[in-house]
Amino acid sequence: MIKIEKVFIVDDEPSLQFFYEQVLTIGGFEVVDIANNGKEAVSMFKSFSNKPKIILMDQRMPEMSGIEASKLILQIDNRVKIIFISADDSVKEEAISIGAFFFISKPFAINLLINAINKAIESYVL
Repeated sequence: MIKIEKVFIVDDEPSLQFFYEQVLTIGGFEVVDIANNGKEAVSMFKSFSNKPKIILMDQRMPEMSGIEASKLILQIDNRVKIIFISADDSVKEEAISIGAFFFISKPFAINLLINAINKAIESYVL
């Protein structure tokens, strides 16, 4: 049986949420849930009994940024692989320095996202 990896989407833009969900489903991944901002993402991540291995994280969101949310999520589970997807390249170095696995600048090619997720899965430590 093939194991389908679970991915958690964190983005405040409904059209991007839909886009990511479609791309991930077609790519063979399961979207476990979608958070609309960083604060909601941290709360939802805490509540997952079966934590996803991969998080797609936006930076600019209301209530709590992607950087702030990532710091808190990584305190809960430092094995989770956070893939930042942001038009704000100014936070790339900070995102990587706090523990983000990969940073993708918007706009991007779909194969870049799928490749980043596959690399994150390969590097995940049980």
